[in-house]
Amino acid sequence: MAEHQDSEKESRRILERIAHETNPAGDSFAGRAAKGMHDHATAADADRADPIEVWGTRFGRTLGLLLALGLMVWLVLYVIRGC
Repeated sequence: MAEHQDSEKESRRILERIAHETNPAGDSFAGRAAKGMHDHATAADADRADPIEVWGTRFGRTLGLLLALGLMVWLVLYVIRGC
């Protein structure tokens, strides 16, 4: 009996989570994208037990973002000046 109740609770929890994730009235696409970018830049996926990995990941991702932005600015200026 207890096993049946546990599986029923687990099933309800999964269904509630799916309903929450697919709710069109929930977070907007822009909100989810901004949160994803924030989590990526702050190394939310890095191992929190290793501070060197966290700071190294943050530094590397920030440096990569700045490099990409610099290349985009250079490309725009290059195209505007007429090659």
